[in-house]
Amino acid sequence: MAGGLVALLDDVAVLARAAAASIDDIGAAAGRASMKAAGVVVDDTAVTPQYVHGLAAQRELPIIRKIALGSLRNKLLVILPAILLLSQFLPWLLTPILMLGGAYLCYEGAEKIWHKVSGHAESHASVEDALPDEKTIVSGAVRTDFILSAEIMVISLNEVASEAFWSRAIILLVVAIGITVLVYGVVGVIVKMDDVGLNLSQRAGKGVAAFGRGLVKGMPKLLAGLTVVGTAAMLWVGGHIILVGSDELGFHPIYEFVHHLEEAAHDATGAFGGVIGWLVNTLGSAVLGLVVGAIIVAVMNPTVHRKKADAGSEAGAH
Repeated sequence: MAGGLVALLDDVAVLARAAAASIDDIGAAAGRASMKAAGVVVDDTAVTPQYVHGLAAQRELPIIRKIALGSLRNKLLVILPAILLLSQFLPWLLTPILMLGGAYLCYEGAEKIWHKVSGHAESHASVEDALPDEKTIVSGAVRTDFILSAEIMVISLNEVASEAFWSRAIILLVVAIGITVLVYGVVGVIVKMDDVGLNLSQRAGKGVAAFGRGLVKGMPKLLAGLTVVGTAAMLWVGGHIILVGSDELGFHPIYEFVHHLEEAAHDATGAFGGVIGWLVNTLGSAVLGLVVGAIIVAVMNPTVHRKKADAGSEAGAH
């Protein structure tokens, strides 16, 4: 009896170690998958605070909470089941779909740059000043988040496509929840930092008050910096997806060109070869992303503007 109990406990210990190893593997895989989606995550974090700009301070966090719940529903109830079924039954579609998503990222990044250099960004300010109701704000933010969430999940799936079905499901579930908590937790902190700074600036202590004023002044710069980093990351991630995807689909010249540049930089820089090679590959991916995005912007902008003009003329006629 005692021997059987010891054997049972030994088996339980083995199973526990195996489970712990599996959890570690899932955590590591989820971390790798999340890192590949970093460009979209940064952009999502930079975009979301704009939806509560100009609202009453007490409504900011409740609206962000609603957007976060909508984002989680998007990921868990729609996107996750769809991409799991796709990976199980039509895995050959993953690369083309991923490349389409990469092209969208390139377009978004290039369009942000175009708006900045052409002055279109300022022209949207007056439109944003006319704030819609909260329900409209939340639904619009959740629709935008759906596209970004789909990109995050597909990019993450591509990193764990070789895993077994249930491992993929658990890893992507961890990614979906973890990234949603991270993004909207950071967004919540960002949108309340100016309120915290304002409160601190009214305290008696000179050092605390100065720190509070610094927070208030620094938040617009932080948001602007996040936007720049997010734009660069979108071009890099989107360009890299297209670079690798085109090679996997049989078109090798661009990938081989960037790969040769990376190897040359690696060999020429000695101890720093790994870092320099990575930077060259990243720069090459970003340049490709900018080129692809600029082409799409050149095609899309006249079409979109023409449709808006036609809709405006029809509204005027009525």
